[in-house]
Amino acid sequence: MNGFCNPAAGWEKGQVEKNVQDSRHQVLQGMPDFPDLAMMNAWLEQRCLEVWQETPHGTLPGTIADVWAEERAALMPLPPAFDGFIELSKRVSPTCLISFERNRYSVPASFANRPVSLRIYPDRLVVAAEGNILCEHGRIIQRSHKLPPRTIYDWRHYLAVLQRKPGALRNGAPFAEFPPAFRQLQEQMLRKPGGDREMVDILALVLQHDEQAVLTAVELALAEGVAAKTHVLNLLHRLVDGKVIGGPPLDTPQALALRREPKANVERYDGLRTSVAGGRHAS
Repeated sequence: MNGFCNPAAGWEKGQVEKNVQDSRHQVLQGMPDFPDLAMMNAWLEQRCLEVWQETPHGTLPGTIADVWAEERAALMPLPPAFDGFIELSKRVSPTCLISFERNRYSVPASFANRPVSLRIYPDRLVVAAEGNILCEHGRIIQRSHKLPPRTIYDWRHYLAVLQRKPGALRNGAPFAEFPPAFRQLQEQMLRKPGGDREMVDILALVLQHDEQAVLTAVELALAEGVAAKTHVLNLLHRLVDGKVIGGPPLDTPQALALRREPKANVERYDGLRTSVAGGRHAS
């Protein structure tokens, strides 16, 4: 919470600080716990709006909310938010990681052993290079140095490595956080010879297709009990083409209905055998 003094009126500083102190007690009284900063800010904004509706303005009739609603129409439009960040130069390790505040974050494998730019925001870290954004991670803030350092992986960053070394899929740390469907498919694929390569080919589909579409195709393949690369590709192509998968059965027109059902008659083969001249037939 910020308070402001009028220009060249430093004696107002004490009054402003007192108002801020009183507002903190009023607004933050009974503040619950929050899992992240975004939810805390949303709660704080709503609480301030409630206090404005309850607090008289003091010099003008009505509450602070009433005066603000009248004044708001005369204000200039708000310009775009300033993109404020601290930028550091980092060098990506051979294992495709950069370090920041004791923690490590993954970077696409194509930038291993190369310099990148790390843009530090209060809630996230953005990695850029050659004028492009490479990736983004949520910033991990650990206030206690007693906590062990953490490594935050994105398995998509290591797909190029997997295509060269499919065996890394079995015990590689970056692949421990697969979505449940990918994890279930991996467990089934690795039981058969060549399953490593097929699983890598399926994962690589996210480079050319929407990841959710690939995930849906894998889920459908698992539901049908066919954990195979060709089946996943078939389902994915049908999803991309907009064809209905698992829809209601088609109604056959009455004109196409069979009037006489065919019957199995193996005696016809005897007729084919005897029809050959001299009774000769292939043995």
